[in-house]
Amino acid sequence: MEERREFPAFPYEPYSIQLDFMNALYQSLNKGGVAMLESPTGTGKTLSIICSALQWLVDKKQHQKTQMDSSSNLGGKQEDQLGVDDEPDWMRDFVINKDTKSPDKKTKEKKQMGFNKKIDMKGKRDNVRDLITNGGGKDEDTDTEKVKNLLTKHEVEGMDEVEFLVEEYESEDENGGRSKRKGGGVPVNSSSEEEKDEDNMEDEEDEARPKIYFCSRTHSQLSQFVKELRKTKFADEVNVVCLGSRKNFCINKDVLKLGSSTQINEKCLELQKSRKKEISKISKTKNIRACGRAGRSKTSSGCPMLRNQKRGKEFRSEVSQQGPLDIEDLVQIGNDLKTCPYYGSRSMVHIADLVVLPYQSLLSKSSRESLGLSLKDSVVVIDEAHNLADSLVSMYNAKITLSQLELVHSHLESYFIGFRNLLGPGNRRYIQIMMVLTRAFLQVLRDENCQSTFDPLCNAERSKSGFESSTAINEFLFALNIDNINLYKLLLYIEGSNIMHKVCGYGHKLALSVEVSGLKNDDQSSHDESALSGFQALVNMLLSLTNKDGDGRIIISRPRTICSMQQGGYLKYVMLTGEKIFSEILNQAHAVILAGGTLQPIEETKERLFPWLPPDKLHFFSCGHIIPSANILPIVVPQGPSGHSFDFSYSARSSSVMIKELGLFVSNLVNVVPEGMVLFFSSFDYEGQVYDAWKESGIIGRIMKKKRIFREPRRSTDVETVLKEYKETIDALSHRSSKRDPESRNGAILLAIVGGKVSEGINFSDGMGRCIVMVGLPYPSPADIELMERIKHIEGFDTSSGKNTKFQAERSWYNGDAQAGLDILKSCKHRGKQYYENLCMKAVNQSIGRAIRHINDYAAILLVDKRYTYDPSERSSSQSTNKLPQWIKGRLVSGTKNYGELQKLLHQFFKFHKGKEDNQ
Repeated sequence: MEERREFPAFPYEPYSIQLDFMNALYQSLNKGGVAMLESPTGTGKTLSIICSALQWLVDKKQHQKTQMDSSSNLGGKQEDQLGVDDEPDWMRDFVINKDTKSPDKKTKEKKQMGFNKKIDMKGKRDNVRDLITNGGGKDEDTDTEKVKNLLTKHEVEGMDEVEFLVEEYESEDENGGRSKRKGGGVPVNSSSEEEKDEDNMEDEEDEARPKIYFCSRTHSQLSQFVKELRKTKFADEVNVVCLGSRKNFCINKDVLKLGSSTQINEKCLELQKSRKKEISKISKTKNIRACGRAGRSKTSSGCPMLRNQKRGKEFRSEVSQQGPLDIEDLVQIGNDLKTCPYYGSRSMVHIADLVVLPYQSLLSKSSRESLGLSLKDSVVVIDEAHNLADSLVSMYNAKITLSQLELVHSHLESYFIGFRNLLGPGNRRYIQIMMVLTRAFLQVLRDENCQSTFDPLCNAERSKSGFESSTAINEFLFALNIDNINLYKLLLYIEGSNIMHKVCGYGHKLALSVEVSGLKNDDQSSHDESALSGFQALVNMLLSLTNKDGDGRIIISRPRTICSMQQGGYLKYVMLTGEKIFSEILNQAHAVILAGGTLQPIEETKERLFPWLPPDKLHFFSCGHIIPSANILPIVVPQGPSGHSFDFSYSARSSSVMIKELGLFVSNLVNVVPEGMVLFFSSFDYEGQVYDAWKESGIIGRIMKKKRIFREPRRSTDVETVLKEYKETIDALSHRSSKRDPESRNGAILLAIVGGKVSEGINFSDGMGRCIVMVGLPYPSPADIELMERIKHIEGFDTSSGKNTKFQAERSWYNGDAQAGLDILKSCKHRGKQYYENLCMKAVNQSIGRAIRHINDYAAILLVDKRYTYDPSERSSSQSTNKLPQWIKGRLVSGTKNYGELQKLLHQFFKFHKGKEDNQ
């Protein structure tokens, strides 16, 4: 057993469970491999991670410094030449030998030389996305003859045809898949290469410095991490950088007003490419005037926030002096200095000891490569890891809508008509191939000319929401008769030829002309989709089709017809397997830490992400809660005030009796529970149904006499406003004397949604959450076709053989309706069934864990449904309550004899804590 350590950086006197957690983390980092560390919310998990992980990093560097000093004293002075004067000794002395290049760095060099292998096609997802440099208007299907007529006179209207002509391209068989230009074969203007120029302004060997990468799901959670870090001495001892999305960092008002993340990314990259294009023109031309007006145009001037390199250096200097900063702080500095905080923060990664970043930036291989992140010998800490497997695979999904396909096909068609006689054979062939693909995809979604291979699609009865089906990759390709197309070559062509921007730029120019605009529908100009977004969606889908047949499924969602107009419709690739993706992280990092409030059951995570990991490389630790047992009152509520049993299963929850009984129950609760109450419903739709029924029956009025009602908004941007009003109401009303005015309000009640923003990251400490009510068991809908595909994959996946065995005999086509989903669930006996139940209870645990945030906090937790009941003497693993966190499960009241006993328990609980508060 390893010696227990003390952690002097912890800013308070640590509790025993906090010391246990920090020691477990420190020992896991010493051993390497994977560790799963479970610590309930409200136990200081974040602060414990900071103090333990950074102490380990400092100790490791000090140990390496001692070794290097010893080596130097034995006869080597080469270390004296390493380091930078303005760095601490322990940092300066920890520099990897310049002559030793990591495999990662060699791979990067090969990519820079143009050696892009097929095995890296999945990693190209963001490289292709970063090719986006232009915006495109939307064209509907264009009348061929009218377009031809327009093209004959477009030069008169100021369109430069040469600007949009793609350069000659030879296929791989002819010229290695290169454009006929100097340096052909290197990805053209890939922003991952462009951004490398911006980021790597220091020596590359600094990137080999081991780091700690801390990632979480939301920017608010990352900001909270930085705030906790500032409480420790490490705030002055380590270099910290916080990364985020362009949308969160951008200070260019013209770009930020675009709204969506996709459009902001596109515009940012467009400005970067136009800036480099301008620099290239000037450097190649002796006479600057030869650049003409295009060189001085507004669009080619680049982003004004990146024009001044001096300000960029000032940004880095300012950030270095101020210590740990969150995204809001970095944005403020960027605004003050009028320089880009997004690229400014990225430029500091190479000198950082601690990098704080969102999930996507670290878990996606293409994002890591774009950011220049090296995980070699580093530590990766993934917080809120309870749904890590699903989050990871969802990053590799791809989707293209019917409207995007129509837009891209229209642009390709117009471009081909306009330049057919000017295109070389290579360009002409690949453009025709893209048109064949988009036409085939459109045929499937429009249900046109169904072939015999699509009988399951053609003959199936449509549901109200349209028809959804799924199929394997290979069957999809064969059914569309596109299995003979080499998608690898096509993707290399798209990346190397810059065809996306040529086609979309040309389409945009056409759309600006009066006659072509007249061919559009009236609502065309208001459509916010860009051609580039559609083209990128097509590329992502093609990339997905290069995956192995068993790694994922194709979802085909037909559009529904409303008022004779087709709406919706899409193709989607759903990634199902995550172990190969996660192995890329494990193989590089020294250690990977999965942290969270509830990580059980660990077997599911292990099977889905690292089934091949030896047992001695997986460390698990779980601690209890810091609160006394008297501070929590979890109760199963099987029946309501009228004696009716609570059953909120899908088939029973909509009955008027059930909704009324719940309303009477809540009407009674508001008289007993002080301050704030939170009710969690399974969905927005069901919450709306209950609220409307309560309003009509007068129950809302009864509740409002004691507590003001708030409802979680569907728009996540409105959540903060609602929560602020909710808290202010509780603070104002709960301090009034109920003795002087017994009829006065005593707080507020919030109607929230399981899986919504409120349930996943909002803390209801103290008066904001004195009682948490979980209405029913929030099982996901069996009509969710993507979920059913995951369940089929998990249930039938044989980890020893790596093959899906159970469902092989089934037809690969699957009609996504609720009954089909229920049939699948009934056929599941083991892993698939457990996964479905775990999804439900993980959602429950996340929701009810929002209440207790510190040692003096207290709350009642009510599980309202008869299905939560159990016999304490027959506690089996299949019971839902057995999946509750131990700190709740150990204190759970399995059920009361009658409703009156429940009221009595609640009254005594809150009276006891009210007395404690009065005596303090």
